Amino acid sequence: MAIPLLQRLAAEHAAFVAERERAVRRLLSLPNVFHSALTTRVGNSAHDVVFQSGSMKLLRYRRERPATQRQPVLFCYALVNRPYILDLLPDKSVVQQYLRAGFDVYLIDWGVPSAADHTLTLERYVCGFLQGVVEFILRAHGQQKLHLLGYCMGGTMSALFAALNPSSVESLTLLAAPLDFAGREGLLSLWTDPEYFDVDAFIDANGNCPAAFLQSVFLCLKPVQNLLAKNVGFFEQMDDPRFLQSYFAMERWANDNIPVAGETFREFVKNLYQRNELTRGELALGERRVDLGQITCPVLLLTATQDHLVPPASTLRIKPKLGSRNVTTMAIDAGHVGLVVSAKAQKKLWPDATRWLAERESGDWNQRHG
Repeated sequence: MAIPLLQRLAAEHAAFVAERERAVRRLLSLPNVFHSALTTRVGNSAHDVVFQSGSMKLLRYRRERPATQRQPVLFCYALVNRPYILDLLPDKSVVQQYLRAGFDVYLIDWGVPSAADHTLTLERYVCGFLQGVVEFILRAHGQQKLHLLGYCMGGTMSALFAALNPSSVESLTLLAAPLDFAGREGLLSLWTDPEYFDVDAFIDANGNCPAAFLQSVFLCLKPVQNLLAKNVGFFEQMDDPRFLQSYFAMERWANDNIPVAGETFREFVKNLYQRNELTRGELALGERRVDLGQITCPVLLLTATQDHLVPPASTLRIKPKLGSRNVTTMAIDAGHVGLVVSAKAQKKLWPDATRWLAERESGDWNQRHG
């Protein structure tokens, strides 16, 4: 009886000593914590601003060697937060994945809408800014089509553009894109219910949708993880330099919220979240009705099984609505942001996605499936 008791006490003492040593290492790492917080840089891939309209800028990423793929790729991110999540760190960069695959890569930075921009509509973003960007890129490359990749709300806008301008889109990649709002899988669908949220009164009072409001909504979607688990995890790993770099890069992005133009926010909530007009075939931008059946190019739908912002079903349910005969789906066990920056996404998902696109760039594939 005494020996097992002594063994247990010895094991508990060893665990106590190990934890005490880790606590000392954490304490000694505080200077590195402050240094990492001040010096971590995001969006490191070299680029040039090649087109600008209002606060919107188009970034073209520099290549060390000429592109081996004929048609360029355009990344369209959401109007919320900053687009550098697609180029967060050198080892967490979707931009770099496509550059390595031989593509010319462009990314839209929507900028920050001013108070005077509250009248900007969804039509202005899709049929004005986005269309202007596409036309600029096609002229620059002497092409008739490009590859369009949309993330989150940017995926919604990309789908709208592809439906209205099918002759300009060679392929469409939709990444965690909210498209079908019929389900109640996510809290955002519940919170935007007209019974609980009067978007007209909200926008009439605020002009633009405030960044602080959006930040509080995102925090409240997963309060335990965002306010408790994240900080516990930071304390546990604050002596790991690689963890610190990733942590502070994500913190910078997650807290870099920007307002959304009021009329666009109003339309997005009323016409999509509350009325689900897109998949019902009732959505119109200006005088043009958006018909998903007009999307006939190859489509890649990327989803994350643990996505709390855009449940996978919101993206996947549009498959029967599309006119394309070539729809591919890929999924990963990750969250909304992990779909882009997690190690497993960078190691497996994005190499597969870039390979999918390179295959559709092939003239042989187009002849077989055109």
